Amino acid sequence: MSVRRRDGLGGRAAIAGIGATEFSKDSGRSELKLAVEAVRAAIEDAGLTPADVDGMVTFTMDTSPEITVAQAAGIGELGFFSRVHYGGGAACATVQQAAMAVATGVADVVVCYRAFNERSGRRFGSGVQQREPSAEGAALGVNLPSGLLTPASWVAMSAERYLHTYGLEPEVFGHVAVAGRRHAATNPAAWFHGRPITLADHAASRWIVEPLRLLDCCQETDGGQALVVTSAERARDLRHPPAVVRAAAQGAGRGQEQMTGYYRPDRDLCGLPESAVVARQLWRTSGLGPKDVDTAVLYDHFTPFVLMQLEEYGFCGRGEAAAFAADGGLELGGRLPVNTHGGQLGEAYLHGMNGIAEAVRQLRGTGVNQVPGAAHVLVTAGTGVPTSGLLLGAAD
Repeated sequence: MSVRRRDGLGGRAAIAGIGATEFSKDSGRSELKLAVEAVRAAIEDAGLTPADVDGMVTFTMDTSPEITVAQAAGIGELGFFSRVHYGGGAACATVQQAAMAVATGVADVVVCYRAFNERSGRRFGSGVQQREPSAEGAALGVNLPSGLLTPASWVAMSAERYLHTYGLEPEVFGHVAVAGRRHAATNPAAWFHGRPITLADHAASRWIVEPLRLLDCCQETDGGQALVVTSAERARDLRHPPAVVRAAAQGAGRGQEQMTGYYRPDRDLCGLPESAVVARQLWRTSGLGPKDVDTAVLYDHFTPFVLMQLEEYGFCGRGEAAAFAADGGLELGGRLPVNTHGGQLGEAYLHGMNGIAEAVRQLRGTGVNQVPGAAHVLVTAGTGVPTSGLLLGAAD
């Protein structure tokens, strides 16, 4: 039997620019304007001009198509444009698409972006609303009669099983929330700047869907974030030290469902099989492992899924992530500082794109909560859905 060989990107592409709008609850402007502001800021940060850009990548579930954003931002001809599915699970995959385009010569400079009025406009946290019929909607329809109508309710089922299996109480999730808000408190760009919380605050916050409390759930945000991807060689000559793409991957588990995979084998009910698919690819194609990662940006839409990601990516064993977090492992000076910008719990909910920007800052050495000597950063995208991940490294 022949063995299929997969080569990684091999450090051929890098993130050379990052740009964002302010993060707010009411932007007062259109999602297109937010996207254009972020895109222009990222191009400027890279020391390039709109004329240098020949590729655009974004997500589905937004209102600002690649061509429209390019026109509004003053970008000329495009030779590559792409859109990745599955909401927050697409964040790191936008960079993967851009890196593959650059590495194969399809494009020279690609901008990845995400912009929405997710607080003042369509609120994803409100869950299922009237929408056009689709295959995804039909799958969710199996669970709707049971009252599972929102992302929090879908995740609560998995969180309850995790607690039951490992003999834990909901309070263990508080360590994730406290660490994220502590980092956000010192980040001027964060919505919760200057507003840390304690474990007592977490325990006192109201139930959303047991075992999830309000402070276990990420916020809703208006804003935009963009990234500029080009060749590692070109990036070295630009304005800032590049964040080299050491590896990038997408992953979907067997029988993957959209945050409602309740019929999988017992072992998978307490984990995130899609993250395991991504992890295997990242470690294999990069030649790196968990011990090589200096800091991580883990998608924190809900605190239980942060713990599960720690286990799926091999930072600790099954059922051990709660103790890892309780021991201060997620904080600055801990074994693996996580979400040093505050994450989506503390900085902003931009479907993970602001987390990629934080990874770039860590590798540049400009993070507000800088991890000394950070050379490799793991970034993950939305979990419970088909997902993606990145391993970014400092230039050699």
